[in-house]
Amino acid sequence: MIRDLLVTNNASHLLVYERVTNCFTKDIEAAILAGVPTTFTFILELFQERSVWLDKKLIRTTLQHTIKYDNVKKLFYVSADGEKEATAFSDFESAKRAMADLNGVPLVPLKSLKKNAYYYVMSKVKLDKVRLPLHLEYLFFFVSLWDFETGWYREGFSY
Repeated sequence: MIRDLLVTNNASHLLVYERVTNCFTKDIEAAILAGVPTTFTFILELFQERSVWLDKKLIRTTLQHTIKYDNVKKLFYVSADGEKEATAFSDFESAKRAMADLNGVPLVPLKSLKKNAYYYVMSKVKLDKVRLPLHLEYLFFFVSLWDFETGWYREGFSY
């Protein structure tokens, strides 16, 4: 479930903050601890409300957060779109927070928005299906893990 979706801006861009809750089941946690890389895909869409016509979609973007556990070093590595290097975490809780949070993602430049117009952001998060090594994807245990998707969450605002 998506919580705390916040749409704000800085001097130049529209920014999105959000948190996904209840996204780590015991089976998913066990798979991550076994070294299975896991990816969350955040889907963000920006619409301009229009009274006469259908609402106009201005942008659709996807961001991915991936977590991988290194059993030898006992570290969790979380990487996000746009980052050159993954961030290392020594504890699982911090790594899970990094996976489930979007912190100030720039969506569009403010100059592309019209003054006094109404807009809304739609957001959805899904767990990507992962190809497991050595044909492990055929095991029934892992098939049920990759069935996670939130509903669409909407947050409106005026500019």
